[in-house]
Amino acid sequence: MMDFHSLYQSYAPQVHRFVLFLCGDATLADDVTSETFVRAWTSRGKIREATVKAYLFTIARNLYRDHLRRSNRLAELEESMPDPAIGLATRTEHKAELNAVMAALRQLSEVDRAALLMRVQEEMPYEEIAQTLNLPVTTVKVKVHRARLKLMHAREKFQEVRP
Repeated sequence: MMDFHSLYQSYAPQVHRFVLFLCGDATLADDVTSETFVRAWTSRGKIREATVKAYLFTIARNLYRDHLRRSNRLAELEESMPDPAIGLATRTEHKAELNAVMAALRQLSEVDRAALLMRVQEEMPYEEIAQTLNLPVTTVKVKVHRARLKLMHAREKFQEVRP
């Protein structure tokens, strides 16, 4: 059995990254991550180590969805620090391309975005994603595939209109 400190040390960065990609707001991601571990710590049931990541992601996703219901607004992504090794024109082009892809990511439904992020960012198996989202495995595979296609299409569209 994993103690709470070890659980937090092992999974907090992954939960934070997952929530950050869901919401695009670092402060909200901090809050949801903290609340996720508070909920896990105060839960009555035992946390099984085999499914702990899926359990924590489920809590985090539900907290984020609760936040959306309460706030009824979308948060904008924060600006990132520019890489000084890249020229301004290249940096501007990369940023515009990233913005196009991130806009397409935000256009995905919350469940599609969550499935894609769990698969691509967290490298979770489809079975674990299906358990977390309470969906059949085949549905999760289709959602991830279609979400990838939409993002690739957004990137291709951006590259077509680029001067």
